Amino acid sequence: MSAVQEVAQQPVKPIKPAQSQGFWATSWRYYRRRPMAMLGLYFVILLGLVAIFSPAIVGTKPVACYYKGSLYFPMLGYFNERWEPAIFTTGDHFENKYEPNLKKNDPDSWAIWPLVRQDPIERVRSDWFEDQPGNPDKAEGKPSWKNLMGTDSNGVDVFAQLVHGTRVALLVGFVSMGIASVIGIIVGACAGYFGGWVDFLLSRFIEIVLCVPTLILVIALLAIADHPSIWQVVAVIGLTGWTGIARLTRAEFLKVKQIEYVAAAKAMGAGPLRIMFIHILRNSLAPILVPISFGIAAAIFTESALSFLGIGADTLTPTWGRVLHEGQNNIRSMWWLVFFPGLAIFLTVLAYNLIGEGIQEATDPRTRDA
Repeated sequence: MSAVQEVAQQPVKPIKPAQSQGFWATSWRYYRRRPMAMLGLYFVILLGLVAIFSPAIVGTKPVACYYKGSLYFPMLGYFNERWEPAIFTTGDHFENKYEPNLKKNDPDSWAIWPLVRQDPIERVRSDWFEDQPGNPDKAEGKPSWKNLMGTDSNGVDVFAQLVHGTRVALLVGFVSMGIASVIGIIVGACAGYFGGWVDFLLSRFIEIVLCVPTLILVIALLAIADHPSIWQVVAVIGLTGWTGIARLTRAEFLKVKQIEYVAAAKAMGAGPLRIMFIHILRNSLAPILVPISFGIAAAIFTESALSFLGIGADTLTPTWGRVLHEGQNNIRSMWWLVFFPGLAIFLTVLAYNLIGEGIQEATDPRTRDA
């Protein structure tokens, strides 16, 4: 038997068809091809890590300490005052002077300190640490090896305020836009799916909200509160920033609800809520993510503007805008109060805008192949 006959008699293995990637996998593959969009994503991830580990990066409270036979984590007080162990606040009254009091009250104690021993709220005094002098204030607090980004007029370290202010910036961005996304998607989905008088009323309501300047409305709502907290700022920004998401969601629902699989879902007995939020929304989510990404940047910018105007969160919450407000009257003698927080706001807003642009290009078949 010839070699040709032997090859012909061998069983032919079936060729498996190549499994096609889903929409999100394809979009991620195109998104990764855009260096600027990936750079913005890496920067936001870095900000998230800084926000999570900010008490371990800079602070005057130990990350962990052994005191009087027990292990404590005083750094949690930077996330919430009530999380700081009571033995250091109402018990032995350390008053943020951990190093001398630990050695004084318990010679066998030990502590793990943050990388930079500076406080985001109070000025470090000369008696806080043995090997670290107190912070200078006013024009003397220029950037140095001890104070990487200088100090403000009260002697509070700017680097510490910016690092801990990252947590506030991300909180404002994500939580406020989470609120705005829920409201915008629900309003836009109802308007686009039901149509008729529901669409007419909701569209007029959206237009009324659009006519009011967002910043003016936020200032008016915050003026009602005697002592506005960061959560009130987040809620107000979220309750006023949903109109763009609602209009885009309405447009997507008007388009997608005419497609055949929606009619098939209705024929199979699916209810309106299931069709809206399972069948239509899942296929309309990609373009809706774009204004959400841009909205996070706008929320951070709005919170910084409110803090700059002095009507943002309480004074015990370090924010980037408050440092800018501090340098407003000292821009010539204390340039670092404007430069470093302004640079942080600029890079953060730019990163979110690059992410939004990357999502728009990666999810749109007309632009992702360009």
